[in-house]
Amino acid sequence: MAKRTAQPEKAPNHERWLITYADLITLLMIFFVLMYTISSVNSKKFAQLSASMSEALLGQNSGFFLGEAPGPVMVDGKAAGGKAEQAGMKQAKEQIEKYIDKEGLKGKVEVSLDERGLVISLKEALLFNIGSSDITGGARDVILKVGQILTTMPNNIRIEGHTCNLPISTSHFPSNWELSTARATTVVRFLVNQVGLKPEKLSATGYGEFRPIVPNTTEINRARNRRVDLVVLRSVFDAAEPGKNESTAVNQANSSQPVQQINLTDKSGDHEQTTGEGPVTIQ
Repeated sequence: MAKRTAQPEKAPNHERWLITYADLITLLMIFFVLMYTISSVNSKKFAQLSASMSEALLGQNSGFFLGEAPGPVMVDGKAAGGKAEQAGMKQAKEQIEKYIDKEGLKGKVEVSLDERGLVISLKEALLFNIGSSDITGGARDVILKVGQILTTMPNNIRIEGHTCNLPISTSHFPSNWELSTARATTVVRFLVNQVGLKPEKLSATGYGEFRPIVPNTTEINRARNRRVDLVVLRSVFDAAEPGKNESTAVNQANSSQPVQQINLTDKSGDHEQTTGEGPVTIQ
């Protein structure tokens, strides 16, 4: 039986440290790539995030991140709307405040700046009778004046309807959702038809009783919560608007198409209307 030949012992590998070193260099490279990615913040997306975080964490739009909040603004001037836009909003705010003082509307009209932009809050006592969405005669002059100040601003404007927590149940308004939305759209139509604001700049939304500015614990607080807010939005939020880029082209295309007239009448709750294809106007 042949004897096995003894294998010579392999020399120890003194370069195994290179594997650990290569792993460390790779991890450092990944770390710095991530740091660079994080440092390149999309200002528009960050502004939207800051507004959402403010409302989620603080319970309301408090202006903690943008606008006139104490401390430094967390995004640059462009994201906050730019110095020119900020100056324009402050100028409009001062004009409205002067009008409020001149007409004795303190407590009925409030104006402020927050992370969304310029907010003009019109109280129910000025605008509507209880349980109604029809603008009172005295409120028309106020909305007209405020609207004329806003015509000089290129920003989009959102009209928000709010109510208190007292329930409503009528044939026209089964709940506060319908009442708040109807009030918002009534103001929108007035701004378009009487003031001349461009309809593509306007939007209406109803929050019912679910966006109070103070607790609904007293009648005074409930009266403050019953309001319609005109929110002049900062341009940083334009990217979040649906169909923003296509609206101009669509409006131009629609202008060349025939318009179908629709007449609406309200007789004992029944609506009569004619229908047709293509763009429509409501009279």
